[in-house]
Amino acid sequence: MGRLFGTDGVRGVANADLTAEMALGLSVAAAHVLAEAGTFEGHRPTAVVGRDPRASGEFLEAAVVAGLASAGVDVLRVGVLPTPAVAYLTGELGADLGVMLSASHNAMPDNGVKFFARGGHKLADELEDRIESVYEEHRTGAPWDRPTGAGVGRVRAYEEGSERYVAHLLSALPNRLDGLKVVLDEAHGAAARVSPEVFQRAGAEVVTIGAEPDGLNINDGCGSTHLDKIKAAVVEHGADLGIAHDGDADRCLAVDHTGAEVDGDQILAVLALAMRERSVLRSETVVATVMSNLGFKLAMEREGIRLVQTAVGDRYVLEEMKEHGFALGGEQSGHVIILDHATTGDGTLTGLLLAARVAQSGRTLADLAGVMERLPQVLINVPDVDRTRVGTSAELSAAVADAERELGETGRVLLRPSGTEPLVRVMVEAADIEQARSVAGRLADAVKSALG
Repeated sequence: MGRLFGTDGVRGVANADLTAEMALGLSVAAAHVLAEAGTFEGHRPTAVVGRDPRASGEFLEAAVVAGLASAGVDVLRVGVLPTPAVAYLTGELGADLGVMLSASHNAMPDNGVKFFARGGHKLADELEDRIESVYEEHRTGAPWDRPTGAGVGRVRAYEEGSERYVAHLLSALPNRLDGLKVVLDEAHGAAARVSPEVFQRAGAEVVTIGAEPDGLNINDGCGSTHLDKIKAAVVEHGADLGIAHDGDADRCLAVDHTGAEVDGDQILAVLALAMRERSVLRSETVVATVMSNLGFKLAMEREGIRLVQTAVGDRYVLEEMKEHGFALGGEQSGHVIILDHATTGDGTLTGLLLAARVAQSGRTLADLAGVMERLPQVLINVPDVDRTRVGTSAELSAAVADAERELGETGRVLLRPSGTEPLVRVMVEAADIEQARSVAGRLADAVKSALG
């Protein structure tokens, strides 16, 4: 069996790859592994379980709840809420684990299971590996002690979860949003109810699109992966800005008043300056991945803010932040982590703080985002190569060195092997798009020659 857990839980086509049996089994295994790790410390454990609106989430939630309860875990069902809400409630309620059913920005047929440890943090890799191992043992017939009688878990709906999350978001705002008109694209997803409510209670005039989930339309031509609708809506309604979430609302992208996209790097830049102004940007440092645009790095250098870069993936950003106590980090894709208020990326929180900066400064989002200039990026996937030799090929190293000399300080090169496929990603940034395309093309040829 290949590794089930990816960078963000277990995902697959619901009822094909991710079955009810698997969801139930993973939940039982998670309960046993966390018990073995001493997480429950001899007390009766509690889990918070939430989901996005996908139709398959209904039966998968039932399977997860059944698995946890059969393993002696009490369950609080919070219903349809964003991933960061489940993480927050796991910590706020002192629960021993949290479970979110979502496939984020993926199309409706997919779904996923994501576990949170006590405090609302993602599980460490070694715990995920152990859960897989125990799941496989149970799947192949290994017996386990099943509680009976009063030992089985109890299940109840926790209807207060939504209000507690909304109150938490409002408490994080440095100022109100009065006078702002904001368009929200909810991707027919998990934030369709709570996001408009919190923006309205913060004082904004709200226009919503993609806020009518029916279980089948999540991410369907809307949300942070399809920005055309929100761009048009912002211009049509004369809004100050737009915020677009993905299906589970753990990230967001923005649109300024002209309809132009504001990506995760630009959002990070705006928030970094705002947080430094309020003296809450600890160590005057922001954390981002190596895929961040070079323009972001240059902007932070110019503004005197230190940039720490990690491997691609919000979990690596979070690990760096937690280890060194940094307050702000994220990815170009719109996963932004504000560690003083969240243990994971939170698209609603990010959008609120971005809107708060617009309201407080009296400047347009276009003006604020202009702190950085996005340099053209060219990305080429080179398939059918030995990705394991990216760092050891002398031929490829020479080609990269030649490219870096040509680009100088106005560009950069990044070669990144895929974690799951036999391909290498070539990324080139340069002030001149034609130069970036030319260099990327030559490097792609060099990858084929050296690793093919």
